[in-house]
Amino acid sequence: MTAAAHEAGVPRAHPSTPAGAVREDLVGCSLSGADDLAVCDGDRLVGVVSFGRLLAAASDRPVGALAEATDIVGVDVDEELAAARLARNGGRSLAIVDDDGRFIGLVSPRQAVAVLLREHEEDLARLGGFLSRTSQARTAAEEPVHRRLWHRLPWLALGLLGAMASAGIVAAFEDQLSRLVLLAFFIPAVVYMADAVGTQTEALVIRGISVGVPGRAIVFRELSTGLLIGILLGLSFFPFAYLVWGDARVAATVALALLGSTATATLVAMALPYGLNRLGRDPAFGAGPLATVVQDLLSILIYFAIATVLVV
Repeated sequence: MTAAAHEAGVPRAHPSTPAGAVREDLVGCSLSGADDLAVCDGDRLVGVVSFGRLLAAASDRPVGALAEATDIVGVDVDEELAAARLARNGGRSLAIVDDDGRFIGLVSPRQAVAVLLREHEEDLARLGGFLSRTSQARTAAEEPVHRRLWHRLPWLALGLLGAMASAGIVAAFEDQLSRLVLLAFFIPAVVYMADAVGTQTEALVIRGISVGVPGRAIVFRELSTGLLIGILLGLSFFPFAYLVWGDARVAATVALALLGSTATATLVAMALPYGLNRLGRDPAFGAGPLATVVQDLLSILIYFAIATVLVV
């Protein structure tokens, strides 16, 4: 091609080339996957021109005068991060360059949408902690029994160990429970609320990791949020427990346990995904089951520790 070189599905032209010549040169070319013309001076990108703007331009106007700047990323950038960057910056094609700054190609909005959809499905599949890829999630419904057991039993075994440990913790406080059975009524509430808050935090953190959000941008705000949630839950639960059961000490114990357990659950739900990510492991693969076990054990310990001080 004389006016517009067509490489890797991305048409390109020199800045001095008239728009009319480029249009003529592109007639009959397959442009699937390309939404913009790359304007290059040698192997250096000058800018991009949308096909709509190219069609509307006067025939004698050079494409360099039509070119607009676009975001540029290195050739080794993760495709999910590149797609997320494209989405955050208005949906214009994203330019790819090598380590020396030479133009390689363009990522179109359509390609970015496909990447984001695939990664979204994978994240949902892995968030449950037992499947690491979308293809596995889609075939799970048809798997034979032995494959289902292989996918689920390791994480369920971890949960069973946590249940055994929690039973041991409760048994250690048998004397306190025998003296005031009312304390046992609130264990499920404290554990559930901690798990619920931790699950919300974990989802936010894993989503942030997947799009390259640094931990320091999340930690303070999420810890503050977890603490405020714990305060609100405790203040809301105290009058209910006191009015229904008439024991201010137990009501205060539950309120403080809700505060402590939800704040702790927030910390655990942030630390585990980032820790697994630093170790090179997929945080969505195991953070959920592991965080649940740790949060449950800590919630029970916090509850009985406060009960020992205030009630028994």
